[in-house]
Amino acid sequence: MKKRNLFWVLAAFTAIGFFQPALAQTEASATKPTVRMIEDGGTGPYSAIIYTDKSLPTHTIFRPKDMSAFGKAKKLPIIAWGNGACANSPWEHLNFLSEVASHGFVVIAIGPMPQEGEKGGGKSTSSQMTDAINWAIAQNSDKKSPFYNKLDVSKIAVSGMSCGGLQTLETAPDPRVTTAVICNSGIFVNAAGGFPGMPNLTKDNLLKLHTPTLYILGGEKDIAYGNGMDDFNRINHLPVFVANMEVGHGGTYSQPHGGEFAKVATAWFKWQLKGDAEAGKMFAGNPCGLSQNPLWKVDKKKIP
Repeated sequence: MKKRNLFWVLAAFTAIGFFQPALAQTEASATKPTVRMIEDGGTGPYSAIIYTDKSLPTHTIFRPKDMSAFGKAKKLPIIAWGNGACANSPWEHLNFLSEVASHGFVVIAIGPMPQEGEKGGGKSTSSQMTDAINWAIAQNSDKKSPFYNKLDVSKIAVSGMSCGGLQTLETAPDPRVTTAVICNSGIFVNAAGGFPGMPNLTKDNLLKLHTPTLYILGGEKDIAYGNGMDDFNRINHLPVFVANMEVGHGGTYSQPHGGEFAKVATAWFKWQLKGDAEAGKMFAGNPCGLSQNPLWKVDKKKIP
């Protein structure tokens, strides 16, 4: 067939829609980015990106875009995150988690990366937080991974909001965990007060915690306030800090750069996972730095 005739045959097939499904699929895939930057990548020194790695399709990775700054002398601590409502998507927490990552952390959130404006669906389990930890440790040893020898596998945090906070409390006894941050959450005072799919924990679980622990709550308007404060009051065997800001259960996660909750959480992660004494001044000392901020009410135990 001459080239001219072949051209007209292809044109005719296209006109009647012969190639339209394939073209539509190509265009659809082209419009879905595989890597995103949230806001401007965060206010930290390492502009952050987010994506879902094909070796962990059940999670979203938040990390510095440029990994060249990290290696033997400077490693990335690991943070596993659980979402509110046991959601299998971190869509509500993108600003917050991107901001944390921009300060030199790799955050592995439960659920595949949501596209812009997408909420994602499905429910998650606490085991996905353990999956995140296992994956990060394996990546650090994988010569083909961008994380090869760049992760500090001795510095691992678990953290989450609401149901994700309960998932955090269920995972925190893992001996590999270095610190826990529970946001807008706490074990139900009435064990029957939870919803289907939530970790069914009792207050005895608090005795299994073995690391410094931070609670960030939304004040008395937060539906988890009573549970979280009761947790704090019961924990007497390890360093624990509670910070309350009167914003209710929704926190400040969706505010620019995660708002005040991101500032407090990031400072805690810097202190606990990087040994940053300056960041630790927000929590240590009498009075501690955060107590000087009129937006916050704080209390602590076993923290000088």
